[in-house]
Amino acid sequence: MTSRRDFLSIAAAGSALAAGGLMAARPGLAAPGNGAQSGAGQRNGRYVPPIKFGLGGVPLGNEFEVITDEEAYQTLDAAWSAGVRYYDVSPWYGLGLAERRFGYFLHNKNRDEYIVSSKVGKLLKASRQNDAKSNFAFSPSPNNVVFDYTADGVRRSVEDSLQRLGISNLDIVFVHDISPDNKLLPTPWQQQFAIALKGAFPALARMKEEGIIKGWGIGVNTPEPILRVMQEADPDVCLLASQYSLIDHANALNNVFPVARQRDVKFVIGSSLNAGFISGSPRYNYGKTSWDIPRKYIEKRERLRAVAARYGVDLRTAAQRFSAAPDVAAALIVGARSEEQVLANVTSMQATIPPEFWAELKRQKLIEQNAPTPS
Repeated sequence: MTSRRDFLSIAAAGSALAAGGLMAARPGLAAPGNGAQSGAGQRNGRYVPPIKFGLGGVPLGNEFEVITDEEAYQTLDAAWSAGVRYYDVSPWYGLGLAERRFGYFLHNKNRDEYIVSSKVGKLLKASRQNDAKSNFAFSPSPNNVVFDYTADGVRRSVEDSLQRLGISNLDIVFVHDISPDNKLLPTPWQQQFAIALKGAFPALARMKEEGIIKGWGIGVNTPEPILRVMQEADPDVCLLASQYSLIDHANALNNVFPVARQRDVKFVIGSSLNAGFISGSPRYNYGKTSWDIPRKYIEKRERLRAVAARYGVDLRTAAQRFSAAPDVAAALIVGARSEEQVLANVTSMQATIPPEFWAELKRQKLIEQNAPTPS
């Protein structure tokens, strides 16, 4: 029987082969150079995704509604056909469901042609007495969640993800939800962060040296852990979720981004649509109370819609382009549950928006005066 150590050694060898290939993507979806030859994606020793746009895995984990396997594979096939070559998943999304679906689709693709990021910090334990439905009502998962930010937990999590995905290496690993908004943590987030500081973070740095992963960071919905990890560790790239959108971006812009520039850290930006709120969904971000939307956000969305209508701009398109505009944004990931949503998102990333639209948003103080806007 193959041991975990043997498995991770095999993964390291596979990753070395993957580094020599090309990452294809349509013009506009990939970074300049559009490739992953040896050293591509590296910046001063830090890995940065060389592809600018990706598919987020939350919807295909049945976060919001029941999606069949057939619908999920149609969505993934549409993304691939449209040129999407960055895929972001997590054990958390559907408690294993999203990783299995992405893995079923991707494992027969040329591994040199796409990049994958996943998460660590939450181990899945199958049990007949599981409480999966309390977290993901629409997922058929048999798993419970165990939070583990130790070095051993991280290695186990990476191995489990590789097996669910059916691939030999991960490009990026984000330490997931080690954040004050995570009410499921067994102890206060600061205590869990201290465990990660001694366990998960150095373990991921070693796995990067071993070639099992190319880069690591944290993926959270609040600024405090992002600021701490940049100051107390040496991440490559972090997932900044629910923090930089048309609705809510001032704190990230004025407090997080300056530190990122000082520390030479880039971001993958998630939740540019605030979990679909900007495009009309009856929720704001994630969680069991996402339906309880603050009135100020609803009013701001209406004002944004009015300006968009005046200038003939699709608000979803504007939201995506806005979140991708900062110099610290290495990539934007957007979730989709259907072929139609995938194609709309890809189209949005290549659409043109008149400069007057952005000027009007600033005139009405709907976005910060110093917020970068797409050229």
